Amino acid sequence: MANEERAHVFVSGRVQGVAFRDATRSQAEQLGLSGWVRNTQDGQVEAVFEGDPDTVQQMIEWCNSGPSSADVEDVSVDNDQPEGLSGFEVR
Repeated sequence: MANEERAHVFVSGRVQGVAFRDATRSQAEQLGLSGWVRNTQDGQVEAVFEGDPDTVQQMIEWCNSGPSSADVEDVSVDNDQPEGLSGFEVR
């Protein structure tokens, strides 16, 4: 897609064991984004979001707070070339 953006996001803080991945999937699906989310071994949550640039930005802003049970300390974002992912999965 011509007007798509891909954001590769790492979220740190108290983000594992607080349903962060399920909430991320739910939010991304609600916004119509494609991609995936997973826990990393060092305690972060890693995610990729693909879609409309404004919508991707909305999702990144959501990651700054996450679900109410999370305590987000930092969100880092790298922008990559979209790969044309379809659907959103928890890995």
